[in-house]
Amino acid sequence: MTVRPPQSLSSSFKRGSGLNLLEYELMSERADALGRHGLKVEKAIAALSVLADAATTPERREQLLNDAADAVWAFFIQREICGLRSNRDAVQRYGIPKEVMARLGIIRKA
Repeated sequence: MTVRPPQSLSSSFKRGSGLNLLEYELMSERADALGRHGLKVEKAIAALSVLADAATTPERREQLLNDAADAVWAFFIQREICGLRSNRDAVQRYGIPKEVMARLGIIRKA
């Protein structure tokens, strides 16, 4: 996927420089990866909310919470790679539950 850089950055991207073209492609890949991680978060939160309404076993709910926490954790890391330091807007936009937020970064035994 290729995107055009904002006009404010166009002066720093000269067409003849190979390094600038590489930086441009890297920015594009970071943005694409961020979008993919956002979709994973949406799916994990949706799965958690659907099964939260229905009767489910505690083990299944625990697994869904862990899966959602892992997806959100990877999404937050990708946001930091893109230069987005605050995650408040993402928590609000995706409706990430507090139960999931409390599990971020926890290393579980295999």
